[in-house]
Amino acid sequence: MAEIKAQFLKGIGSSDGIAIAKTYLLDKPQINVDRTKTIDNIDEAIKSLEKTIATTTMQLEKIKDIATEKLGEEKGEIFIAHIGIANDPEMIKEMKALINDTKINVPYAIEQVYNKYYEVFRSMEDAYFKERATDILDIKERMLCNALGLTLPDLVSLDTEVVLICHELTPSDTAMLNKKFVKGIISETGGRTSHAAIMSRSLEIPAVLGVKDILTKVKPNQMVAIDGKEGIVDTNPDLASWQVRIQEHDKFVKELQKFVNVKTLTKDNVKVNVEANIGNPVDADWAIKYGCEGIGLYRSEFLYMGNNQWPTEEEQFIGYKSVLEKIKDEIVVIRTLDIGGDKKLSYYTFPEEMNPFLGYRAIRFCLANKDIFRTQLRALGRASVYGKLAIMFPMIATIDEFKQAKSFALEVFDELRKEGKPVADNIQIGMMVEIPASAAMADKFAKYADFFSIGTNDLIQYTMACDRMSKTVSYLYQPNNPALLRMIDMTIKGAHANNKWVGMCGEMAGDIMSTPLLLGLGLDNFSMSATSIPNARRIINNLNRKDCEKLVQEALNLETIDEVNALVKDFLTKQKLI
Repeated sequence: MAEIKAQFLKGIGSSDGIAIAKTYLLDKPQINVDRTKTIDNIDEAIKSLEKTIATTTMQLEKIKDIATEKLGEEKGEIFIAHIGIANDPEMIKEMKALINDTKINVPYAIEQVYNKYYEVFRSMEDAYFKERATDILDIKERMLCNALGLTLPDLVSLDTEVVLICHELTPSDTAMLNKKFVKGIISETGGRTSHAAIMSRSLEIPAVLGVKDILTKVKPNQMVAIDGKEGIVDTNPDLASWQVRIQEHDKFVKELQKFVNVKTLTKDNVKVNVEANIGNPVDADWAIKYGCEGIGLYRSEFLYMGNNQWPTEEEQFIGYKSVLEKIKDEIVVIRTLDIGGDKKLSYYTFPEEMNPFLGYRAIRFCLANKDIFRTQLRALGRASVYGKLAIMFPMIATIDEFKQAKSFALEVFDELRKEGKPVADNIQIGMMVEIPASAAMADKFAKYADFFSIGTNDLIQYTMACDRMSKTVSYLYQPNNPALLRMIDMTIKGAHANNKWVGMCGEMAGDIMSTPLLLGLGLDNFSMSATSIPNARRIINNLNRKDCEKLVQEALNLETIDEVNALVKDFLTKQKLI
């Protein structure tokens, strides 16, 4: 990229592209909730709450229609979920109970209940679910404005080219944007997995999120430039230099387009798959758009966490069937319920533990609650006939655990067949490798598992004994650390010795600084966020696996991550790939 000397602010590149335009500062009404005022008439307050919910629902219906028209039916479904939250029986019950029992006013009741659920999601470690907290805030803001008689800004009326500046861009805000006039987005909060980021990418509007204090660092109608890939905001842009940058970006985008609908094949004709990680059926459409060769991770817990009760067999069946039908010719790997740790449910109370991340969660929870596990397995079995299903169990630590889970799954599938319900004969049953013990025993696990999927997010944490959410020890979260590479090497060798394939669904799979190492280690399937697919394929298709095998042997003998990263950077530079 052309070098630009100016005042830069750094954020999270959340939607690729470059934009140059004057700023438009999103001015939202000040919401002040009186937490001291009580009510005299409970019945009137309940009616006021119900009217607020009805008004909010009507507005969300209109936004859903706008989003559907602009972005397609699947993106409109985001607001079906929002409507569901606004009308959630448990949340409404809690708000009414607060009004009835404590006589607090309607806005305060709304604030208390929505803040409670916001904290549930915000405290989660998984980035995908953590970002769902923004959806809760979006609906809370709309509910409070309706309860207080305030008006939210009308973004539909924008009629000049602008870069939108805001504290936080909600999904509702994003759905109202007109791509013709909103050329870019900068916000103080948010990340790549937020619905706002996802929808920005759908609209192909460049976005840089998480720019600290941006509202105090720019003025209205100030010319700015942003790079949504690099996460850069230039508050004093040299327009000529940025035009060069735009030309370079356009050239790169055209090059990436060549890698959307082609096979992933190395220069020495080694076939690997580049797949997508998804959290719901809507994400599958995004994965298809970017040329996925399957789904390497479908987080089934989305069905549980977006619900106010245990999802029924039919609800789950519809969700799994939808994805399998969309990705019909490629494998779809669905992870069984990975709940516990940071992922809580509003309708279930987990036991108090000193360290819940190492406690009662994932497969441990499922094996202890077989009625819940059975419902999910029945839904998976029924959906299996609609595509190429693979099931993987999370947090497997011992061979007995895996054998018990697999045996139970096969038992459930037999029950379905006896009931006259068809179940595919070729369902693959595998496991996640995210605990060092399972990596060390990979050659033994491979006798029973059909495949492995390496979950690097947890494997790195447990290998390095570091909490990646802790700022004080985050430096230990090192994907290319030689110790972690040896864990992966052990896993892949153990699987291949038993003719089993290995995928990876952690963030490392989409990191181009890890790509040549993983290719050299023999990884079969790379699964990542959909938008990372074309660039990952570009890297792989321009590499020779034998060269990568030599590279990784050298890396395995190094001592530090800095040495490994320098080695990879030099390798990719010589290949003219970075």
